[in-house]
Amino acid sequence: MPVFLLSEKLEFPPPDLASEEGLVAVGGDASAERLVLAYAQGIFPWPVRGMPLLWFSPDPRFLLWPRDVHVPRSLRRRIRRTDLEVRTDTAFDRVVTQCASTPRPDQDGTWITAGMRRGYADLHARGFAHSIEAWSGDDLVGGLYGVSLGRAFFGESMFSHAADASKVAFVTLLGNLVEWEFAFVDCQVFTDHLARFGAVEVPRPQFLEELARALEHDTRLGPWSLELTPQTALGRLDAVHAAPA
Repeated sequence: MPVFLLSEKLEFPPPDLASEEGLVAVGGDASAERLVLAYAQGIFPWPVRGMPLLWFSPDPRFLLWPRDVHVPRSLRRRIRRTDLEVRTDTAFDRVVTQCASTPRPDQDGTWITAGMRRGYADLHARGFAHSIEAWSGDDLVGGLYGVSLGRAFFGESMFSHAADASKVAFVTLLGNLVEWEFAFVDCQVFTDHLARFGAVEVPRPQFLEELARALEHDTRLGPWSLELTPQTALGRLDAVHAAPA
């Protein structure tokens, strides 16, 4: 099948023309404008060392609905007694740096290149990209970052330098997303880690329909300020589960 080579023009082919592996296009850059356009069409960048920038829209897509999240029992206990403080948008560059530099099992290097970091930093400055940070006193010990458009949150990467720190930050984010009536978190492709939270694979056409509805709403531009702590976020998630359908 043809491979679409991007030019300086800000455009992408339709996601349904992706290859079996989900590859939509090759080339272009990671400018803030191109990233926003890509996410709005259900496409995300995935750099591969030694190759032009690759853009994907896989089928199936891995989604997590905040209202359906499952918080494991052991994590619940940790959240209830945690002394971690979760903040947002106070150390975006540091979170991205830690996500890029933290070693991961079965992964050689990082996809978060210098060009990607510049693009996401620009998105953050424009209010579209956000960091969720777990702090132990003055130490940044975990967190994650992603992109917000409409009522969709696109998760990108996370790191942890203390037990369950990124998970505490993630649950805190999910509770706040419920509070703000977000539709879903795009987890992109399957991982065991996010499957334990309740993320599921859905066909790409369903994902694109969900995305279109989410984009009918205004984007909650940053910098964000969290309304719920880890403990109250967990309570908010539990209240949603307990509410009648």
